[in-house]
Amino acid sequence: MSDSVLAAIIAGTATLSASFLQLRSAALRDRGQPGAAARRKNRMQRIIFLVIIGGAVVSGFALSQWLTQGERNAQGALQKELQARIAEVSHTAGELEATRAAERSEIETGVLRRIGSDGVAVAATVPACRAGTAAVATPVSTAAAATAGRACNEAEAVPVTLCATIPAAATVTEVALFSRLDNTDTAWSASRYLPGQEAGQARFADKYSETTPEAGTRQVCQTFAHWDADHARVVRVLVRYSL
Repeated sequence: MSDSVLAAIIAGTATLSASFLQLRSAALRDRGQPGAAARRKNRMQRIIFLVIIGGAVVSGFALSQWLTQGERNAQGALQKELQARIAEVSHTAGELEATRAAERSEIETGVLRRIGSDGVAVAATVPACRAGTAAVATPVSTAAAATAGRACNEAEAVPVTLCATIPAAATVTEVALFSRLDNTDTAWSASRYLPGQEAGQARFADKYSETTPEAGTRQVCQTFAHWDADHARVVRVLVRYSL
């Protein structure tokens, strides 16, 4: 029970108690006065008492409603203000999250563009080609047979495929191909190959291939064949792209 309602109840009870005491006192004074005048006076006192009771009840109810209405209005205003603050905070949080997501996406895109400009490089070491001795048809000496057994041709070379991963939405601008003998310090710029070009018993494929985009990325692949029986080779594929 709120304080306002409790105060109204106390006030109404006090009023009723005072009225009842006054009516009782008047009845005791008039008990010794017989006749119609005394009965009229008692009846009038009862009517006044009932009016006082009714007025006290109505007044107490009206007072409680007035007090509680003020509290309800204050609570309603406070609730509206709280809802407005919550909506403002939610809106601000949403804008902040959208700004963070936009900034993160912009940063990621900038990094991917820089990587695409520098190029995505993949490299591998391809061992010397080893063919079987079964291909030697005429009898030869042991040394000659060993040499012949090591001989290899392009058809017998096992191709190696190098794949660079790039964003699915990227556009390939360049696929640079490099190859040099293993354990050499030759600069990559001096070891560049063209697609389909044969050099040093090695060849890159005429065209590169691409895989189907998956999880936001795709792969650019280049095949390399090496049939040199004496030396291993290091191959490198550099893929540049734009976003």
